[in-house]
Parts: sequence; C-alpha cells; structure tokens
Amino acid sequence: MMNKTMVQAMEAWPAVSGFIFVPHDESEYNQAVAFLDELIDAVGENEDHPLASLMELVGTLIERYESEHVPELA
Repeated sequence: MMNKTMVQAMEAWPAVSGFIFVPHDESEYNQAVAFLDELIDAVGENEDHPLASLMELVGTLIERYESEHVPELA
C-alpha cells in the first residue's frame, strides 16, 4: 500500500515531468537551462521562495550533465 505522499507525487508527476528531468542530450540540456533561467528570474536570491529548492534541484541536474558531457576549459 502506498502512503499518501507517494500517491500525491504520482498524481502530480505528469504535470511536471516535462520540465523536471535528467537531461540526456544537448536538446534536453538546453531545455533545462532555459527552465533554470526562468526559475532564477522568479526566485532571485530569496532562499525562502517556494521555488528555491526546485531551482537548486534543476541546477544540480544541469551540473551533472555538464560534468559528464561538457569538456572543461584548459
């Protein structure tokens, strides 16, 4: 039996899965970066903003992609 939180997450997932995902190619990476830019515009420096943790999550997913696919500058 699933708990209430899991059921709520499953119900909400279809609405957010189009912009919260692990990028696997350059197109998805660019989409994630564009979404992060929008989050930065909305959140700014306000760590108490309701979307601050989402901004951090998307940033982490982008960093993961960059570490695996973008060569470092010499």
